[in-house]
Amino acid sequence: MRAEFGGPRRVFVITVAKVRRRWGKVLASSLKSARFEAEFLEMPDGEAHKRLATVEALAVRISRLGADRKSVVVAFGGGVVGDTAGLLASLYMRGVDLVQIPTTLLAQVDASVGGKTGVDLKSGKNLVGTFHHPRLVVSDTAVLSTLPLREFQAGLYESLKCGVIGSPALFEQVESNKASEVRRNLSLLQSIVGQSVRMKAKVVSADEREAGLRRVLNFGHTIGHALETESGYCRFLHGEAVAWGMIAATRLAAATNRIDTFAARRIIDAVLGLGPLPKVAASGKRILGLLQSDKKTLGGRVHFVLPTRIGKVEIANDVPEALVVGVVDELRDFPTA
Repeated sequence: MRAEFGGPRRVFVITVAKVRRRWGKVLASSLKSARFEAEFLEMPDGEAHKRLATVEALAVRISRLGADRKSVVVAFGGGVVGDTAGLLASLYMRGVDLVQIPTTLLAQVDASVGGKTGVDLKSGKNLVGTFHHPRLVVSDTAVLSTLPLREFQAGLYESLKCGVIGSPALFEQVESNKASEVRRNLSLLQSIVGQSVRMKAKVVSADEREAGLRRVLNFGHTIGHALETESGYCRFLHGEAVAWGMIAATRLAAATNRIDTFAARRIIDAVLGLGPLPKVAASGKRILGLLQSDKKTLGGRVHFVLPTRIGKVEIANDVPEALVVGVVDELRDFPTA
């Protein structure tokens, strides 16, 4: 990117310490060569800091540094940074330009695409947010070379999700490889990232504000978000919670005769085949209670995205509560690999 849209502009790069240490000088040099005046601001790392208090603290800091309506906020990090900086950009002076530079696989294939921003409340994940599309998303798979394998694997679960909801070819590509194998194969990685982004962009472009079709992107997220909330955002990476959510949703689909046994087993095996998952410790009753405050609960009914075959899902609001409790309880004894 260059400073063509409006001449020299001030850029406020929101990041975390570990990303700045590894890649900050590279980005700073690139911005300088493109005639941007860049200020780097670090926020605390981790989902526990994806709160309104962090957004307010960042807003105060950029205000003191002279940010105005022509300033650009750059989200330089993973999904937490992207969501938080995105909300900052959408609110500061009623909206300034946003650029997403995702540095995790999960952020590259999911969080940076679609215009959703948000922070968490104690009662649930992403309950306060806006739609604010970035002017630009820059995804460079080179930055993934320093990503821990666990975080890399967490990103692949989101790609697998894209395959289940609408791309059998993408599903097969992820299904056939462990996370460590994808990481070593750059052309395969680039193909998976590209297909995942195209899949999500296609859905978002048809339903920008989640009035209908876009809800399919929540496959695995209903129970996944509840698992994150219940654990205080300490046990699971987001992609890992979504992985358990996909397993649970697939078992719900099989139990309600929406998907055949072979296809259900294939989805679950693909999830587990990517690598080990942290164990589930939450009770089904506790998760059911948390689902009542989820954004995907409408009119008191929990809405699930359930697969009917690989490449096709449907929205269901008729899943019996007792079945949900039972399936979540079963996850506690589920093999993790």
